[in-house]
Amino acid sequence: MIEDKNQERTPLSELGEFGLIDHLTKHFKISKESTVKGIGDDAAVLDFSDKKVVVTTDMLVEQVHFDLSYMPLKHLGYKSVMVNLSDVYAMNATATQITVSIAVSNRFPLEALEELYSGIQTAAEVYGVDLVGGDTTSSTSGLIISITALGDVDTESIVYRNGAKPNDLLVVTGDLGGAYMGLQVLEREKEVFKVNPQNQPDLEPYTYIVERQLKPEARKDIVTLLKELEVKPTSMIDISDGLSSEIIHLCKQSDVGIELYENKIPLDPQVISTCEEFNIDSTTVALNGGEDYELLFTISQEDFPKIKGNPNVTVIGFVKDKSQGMHLITRAEQAIPLKAQGWNSLEN
Repeated sequence: MIEDKNQERTPLSELGEFGLIDHLTKHFKISKESTVKGIGDDAAVLDFSDKKVVVTTDMLVEQVHFDLSYMPLKHLGYKSVMVNLSDVYAMNATATQITVSIAVSNRFPLEALEELYSGIQTAAEVYGVDLVGGDTTSSTSGLIISITALGDVDTESIVYRNGAKPNDLLVVTGDLGGAYMGLQVLEREKEVFKVNPQNQPDLEPYTYIVERQLKPEARKDIVTLLKELEVKPTSMIDISDGLSSEIIHLCKQSDVGIELYENKIPLDPQVISTCEEFNIDSTTVALNGGEDYELLFTISQEDFPKIKGNPNVTVIGFVKDKSQGMHLITRAEQAIPLKAQGWNSLEN
């Protein structure tokens, strides 16, 4: 991708740090009333008046979080924004601004960074957020992206991880395991390509799960949906590290137990068929895969009629007293203790 000798390659040194920032951000438009001053001064100026501000940040490191042999830079830019917006939506908030900082080695020409920022710009436009700042610096170890996202929310609408109560229902959006299985397909095709570079991968049968890995979507729509349904979750978290890990976070923060029902976990048919092809258990993938960026939340039972039958959400569990522990109830109705076996970026 960035090694194509036929592509024009402009060394970053030609622009300098401030020239580079100006060049990469010149097409970003300001759309939020809360953005008083964006890029161009020592700091951004934001005015959220009487709303609470939520702030979250994430760092993505080459060869730890992404592999450029199959991750297009435009998709990477888009995904790096999604990772952060998902955390904002997990607070039941509206995302409003982002800052983007990158560390980049000299193997990346200007044209590669233009691709990266094109993806960031697309995400900003689709999700209605303003780019208001950031930084660029050099790196000796590939590409590093750090994005901070800000959002606003009315005080009474904020949802934390610690509000789940016994007898609440556990609910998840979308379906699970797709991003992990998409990664398995991409890794397999990468190994095939290494052996035979003439062999072009056929990803047609895997389009959904590959997109779940390369271009995930944060669930902005769910925040709007819950407001329309007049449902305020009692607790909420996004699924970045796997369903099991996130359930355990909610339970520990809320001081409760859980029963998660295996037969209720939503799986796309493409996930099921690819799991069979790879001889991997689909429940294990859903529990531990991660990177789905769906929302996991609990609601009071009295709110169940409001979400019943809605295709965007699935009730997958029941909140219990802490003394009853955290268990997966299998299809055979066995209770298996939940373990946090999701992805850990600190493990090699």
